[in-house]
Amino acid sequence: MKCPFCGFAESKVVDSRPNDDSSSIRRRRECLSCAKRSTTYETVERTPLLVVKKDGSRESFDRAKVMNSVLRACVKRNVSLQEQEQMVEAVEQQLQNDLSREVPSRVIGDLIMGQLKQRDQVAYVRFASVYRQFTDVSDFMDELRTLLIDKQENE
Repeated sequence: MKCPFCGFAESKVVDSRPNDDSSSIRRRRECLSCAKRSTTYETVERTPLLVVKKDGSRESFDRAKVMNSVLRACVKRNVSLQEQEQMVEAVEQQLQNDLSREVPSRVIGDLIMGQLKQRDQVAYVRFASVYRQFTDVSDFMDELRTLLIDKQENE
């Protein structure tokens, strides 16, 4: 790490601590030449994700799009903003952990549905209706029957 003041190539770490959100580490460094101190931040480099859409086109993964779809599904539901952000974080983390550079949009939708199903079944059905492109009431009823069967099996 070069000193920002004198350009010397070596420094020592004086203090190291996690940042508030624990996604990076803040380090205080002291130059071994001029003894001036500076701060650096160390973060994990994430591999960029490409989303493969139904039509075969590709676009960069956009966390904001995922968050917006979760927000829409949870409108007027008892799901806090913090819980919604946790769901989106869990989906993004799972995608990063898979180490695949290209992810079908179907996989992202399934992960979101899994998160919503655990937290709020109404939000889950709202999301599923758009994601699975329900065309009539029978599609809703089929999904509701599946939810009821799952609920009965888990009790």
